[in-house]
Amino acid sequence: MTEPQNSPAPRPPKGRNGLVLYLDYDGVLHHENVRISHKNGPFLQAPERYRLFQHVDLLTELLAPYPAVQIVLSTSWAVNYGVSAAAKRLPAALQSRVIGGTYHTRHMHKLEFQEMHRGQQVIADVQRRQPRDWLALDDDMEGWGVHAHHHILTHMYEGISDPEVTDFFTKKLEAMCKPRKTK
Repeated sequence: MTEPQNSPAPRPPKGRNGLVLYLDYDGVLHHENVRISHKNGPFLQAPERYRLFQHVDLLTELLAPYPAVQIVLSTSWAVNYGVSAAAKRLPAALQSRVIGGTYHTRHMHKLEFQEMHRGQQVIADVQRRQPRDWLALDDDMEGWGVHAHHHILTHMYEGISDPEVTDFFTKKLEAMCKPRKTK
C-alpha cells in the first residue's frame, strides 16, 4: 500500500499584502449600457459621443504615478470572456497590472457568483486575496456594506471622466499609495 502524497500548499493569490484596484468596465471606462451581439460582440447602445473603453487613457494617466497598484478585474467581461480576454481590451500599460479577476473558475459556481451584488463579489475576493489596501471603481452601489469607504461610485454614463469622480478617485488613490510610517 502506498502512502498518500502530500500535495503542496496552494500558492497565495496574487496581490496579497499589495495595493489592489478592483476594476469594473461598464459605467467606469465607458457608458454603462453595453449590449452583446452574438455576431459582432459587445457594443454600446448609447448616444454617438460614447464609445467602448473611451476612458482607458484617463485611467492609465491616473495610475501612472503609482506603479505598485495592481488590477483585479471585477467586471462581467471577465465572467463572460475570461480574465485574459477581458484584460486584452485594455492598453498594455493597464494589461501589465492585471493580476486576476474576482471571478475565477477554481471552486466557483458561475450562477451563484452572478447572483451576488458586485460589492459582495469584490469583498469575497478581498478576503481571499488579502491586499494591504484596495479600492474599487464601480457604478454599482449595492453590497459594499462596511467596506463602502473603499468604493468609488462612478457615473453610469461618464464613468471615471466625471470631474467629481476623477477628483475623488485621485484623492483616494493618493491616500492608499502614501508610504506607511514605520515605528
